[in-house]
Amino acid sequence: MSLHKQARLVETFIASDGCEIAEVIHPVRDGTDSGVSLARAVVDPGQATKAHVLDFVEIYYIISGRGVIHLDGRAAEVGPEDCVYIPAGRRQWIQNTGDEDLVFLCVCTPAYDPHGDHPA
Repeated sequence: MSLHKQARLVETFIASDGCEIAEVIHPVRDGTDSGVSLARAVVDPGQATKAHVLDFVEIYYIISGRGVIHLDGRAAEVGPEDCVYIPAGRRQWIQNTGDEDLVFLCVCTPAYDPHGDHPA
């Protein structure tokens, strides 16, 4: 099966952690393999997501903006073309430290499931 979508046309919503999300490819909506999902996230300037823990692996790929990723009490600056691997079960949150939107892709494996997303 193949799938072609224009990510800019996907409806967005505010996720439980507070960032704006567009689920670009998700098996529930697209009939794709349940092993992976892809979303685009946006955190406004001066804002941060709420700390949370996922039951699955997540990878961030920063497209634009600057921020700080917080993972299990450690912090690291991130910017365009940086990648962050977040193992399952880790406390995480990201803050936008710049003056433009922090935009990044989120790949989850297995696919994102809201039942596996817990406040920390």
